[in-house]
Amino acid sequence: MGAYDEELGAEVERAQGGDEDAFARAYRLVQPGLLGYVRGLVGEDAEDVASEAWLEIARDLGRFRGDGAGFRGWTATIARHRALDHLRRQRRRPRTALLEQDVLELPGSHDTEDAALESLSTGQALALIRNLPREQAEAVLLRVVVGLDGPAAARVLGKRPGAVRTAGYRGLRKLAGLLAAEPPQGQKDKRRP
Repeated sequence: MGAYDEELGAEVERAQGGDEDAFARAYRLVQPGLLGYVRGLVGEDAEDVASEAWLEIARDLGRFRGDGAGFRGWTATIARHRALDHLRRQRRRPRTALLEQDVLELPGSHDTEDAALESLSTGQALALIRNLPREQAEAVLLRVVVGLDGPAAARVLGKRPGAVRTAGYRGLRKLAGLLAAEPPQGQKDKRRP
């Protein structure tokens, strides 16, 4: 992440100076992880919520102070706030279609992470992550999908780094257990006749 964060920091600095191309490059560096995080929180409305977050990010870019890693954390915080606002609005004005109640109750790196997520597509991984308690899901999304370190994820969530580290570890262990209990999609379970 070091070289990535250096490149991102340089692009953000140029963008703050008015370079629109640099902002576009910073967006391309951050957007995939940010969109994955938001998708884990709000599901199918992720693109809309991420767009709202980017409007706020662009508006407030001049106020940001920090490096590339700090920018990822800052953007994740803004996206989280927009996602939570979106979920609150959904609770007040539910859609006519059925909502997954699990989404409304959503939670908030090592070998367990690799084993749990290695064989999954992004969609499958996010669907499994939605089954975790809120705190665990958000910790996994911020650490694995967005790529934040423990202290940065803790700042986004307003918690202590140890609590986020523990929630992430527990979430990854639970994901590994879920994967061990079910065969990968498209493969037959050899335990069944």
